[in-house]
Amino acid sequence: MRLGVLDIGSNTVHLLLVDAHPGARPVAFASHKRPLSLVQFLDPEGNINDAGQHELIEFVLEAWEFAARHKAEDLLAFCTSAIREATNGAEVLARVKHETTVTLQELTGSEEASMTFFAVRRWYGWGAGPILNLDIGGGSFEMAFGQDELPELAVSVPLGASRLTRDWLPDDPPSAKSVKELRKYVRQTLKPVVREFKQLGRANLVAGTSKSFRSLARIAGAAPSAAGPYVKRELHATDLGLWAQRMSAMTVEDRLYLPGVSDARARQVFAGSVVAETALELFEHPSMEICPWALREGLILRRLDQLIFDGPLEPAPHVGLGGAVPVPRVGANLGAAAPEAAMSVPIPAAGRQAN
Repeated sequence: MRLGVLDIGSNTVHLLLVDAHPGARPVAFASHKRPLSLVQFLDPEGNINDAGQHELIEFVLEAWEFAARHKAEDLLAFCTSAIREATNGAEVLARVKHETTVTLQELTGSEEASMTFFAVRRWYGWGAGPILNLDIGGGSFEMAFGQDELPELAVSVPLGASRLTRDWLPDDPPSAKSVKELRKYVRQTLKPVVREFKQLGRANLVAGTSKSFRSLARIAGAAPSAAGPYVKRELHATDLGLWAQRMSAMTVEDRLYLPGVSDARARQVFAGSVVAETALELFEHPSMEICPWALREGLILRRLDQLIFDGPLEPAPHVGLGGAVPVPRVGANLGAAAPEAAMSVPIPAAGRQAN
């Protein structure tokens, strides 16, 4: 079946279509996205203004039509910190539903961290042992640790790269004073959270998800995305510290010449490096691996699990069975931290006409 995942993030809005069936890995079919920094549309009271709402609604309509045109059978639509933390977030979600018929499921920070961890666990498997996953978004920084498919602890803190750049780094290049204050704030925010995680034990593997970590790894010499998802990519704390120091003296224009840095990320990549460097130092890990799967894949995999759990599982055509094998029904709930299935929106065969 063809599934669509509509991700309303803090920096971009992204629709990913994948072909998948229960028991198989999801394979990307098509993608439609555009840069949209909703935090740039916040008024002094923290509301997303009318211009930002209009941009969001236009993209949701585009995504809906794109999914219908490519015969998607199911759409998972969700939003993260940009709308979650806006003062008028509930009103924005209601307006989107009224004008597009698409219901955006608002994920909490814990749910976001949990579903990303779920994808990371599926990518690395049980043999990885305890995993610590770190994910730097535009508005928030998620951390999750565990030995199972869902984490024992999942935390979100307001240390997103776009948010920190807006609040702490107004100059280009940033002043030495603002960099020092930013580093102090990040450390003070992370210290008590890291203590909670350390009580659970040490991870065998530290994984990094999100575009920020991929960009930082690329800057430090990791293989480009064109090399494919199966190439091992690592980010070492020593390299990260060196490049964070270099980028602190660079203008936004200078950062555009670094490998893996796009126009949309050039301004905020330094703030992301500060968060990443501080996290590795406080967690006392010298390096991390970059995982190609993240939140979108976690939601897709959870949806595929629901398809197994909610009905009879037929064997794949190439699997021969010596006789009828009864398949027991299993409860579909993956845990309290997982978002509800209500975000699933059926896609009709014909495209919808915009109002």
